[in-house]
Amino acid sequence: MQTVPEVSRGGEDAGVEANARLTGGAAAVLLVLLAAEGATILNVRGLLSAHVFLGVLLVPPVLLKTISTGWRFLQYYRGSPAYRRKGPPPLVLRLLGPAVVVLTLVVLASGIALVLGPSSVRGQLLTLHKVSFVLWLAVMAIHVLGHLAETARLAPADWFRRTRREVAGAGGRQWTLVASVVVGCVLGAAMLGPTSSYHVQRHHRDGNTATSSQLAHRTSYPKLIHALSGAS
Repeated sequence: MQTVPEVSRGGEDAGVEANARLTGGAAAVLLVLLAAEGATILNVRGLLSAHVFLGVLLVPPVLLKTISTGWRFLQYYRGSPAYRRKGPPPLVLRLLGPAVVVLTLVVLASGIALVLGPSSVRGQLLTLHKVSFVLWLAVMAIHVLGHLAETARLAPADWFRRTRREVAGAGGRQWTLVASVVVGCVLGAAMLGPTSSYHVQRHHRDGNTATSSQLAHRTSYPKLIHALSGAS
């Protein structure tokens, strides 16, 4: 069977396109995983293990996309001709970029720390996790809408025979994406044990709180009746 020769772009422009394709592929993976993670939010208590598993799974793809976009940022501002020719993202997206990165890392880190950290700081960590998520959701909505068309164009480019030959290294980029997901799955699976312990501890704590409240109610009610009887 005759093989089709690879037609690849050369020079620095090929590196720019390769970086863009890796970023777009990572973005597509993150959109799918974030959609699944969002579904677990509808019933976090019942789907806590899935919520934590997906949250930890997100970490390697997030780091991959952060590195690829950071590389573009670095090359552009250090004056690389190829990255200068490509140009920067729109101003609004450039301004939101650091906020997206920081808030994403805070949401993920606070969620992991909430499970692994000591119970004495879990209240503060839960508050941080919730507040950072609300802020993250706002900036992420703008970020996704601003890059949606670009992601739709770049993400499948390395997976179609016709377009994958245009830029060398498609196989390496594919394996990098797959590896980030596999590593995320391993890390997520490792968190299932601590998540189960956290869930049991929280259930026990909530149960004790409810019991204490019921006991206080039962002990205060007779006192109230006695006081009312004495007053009459």
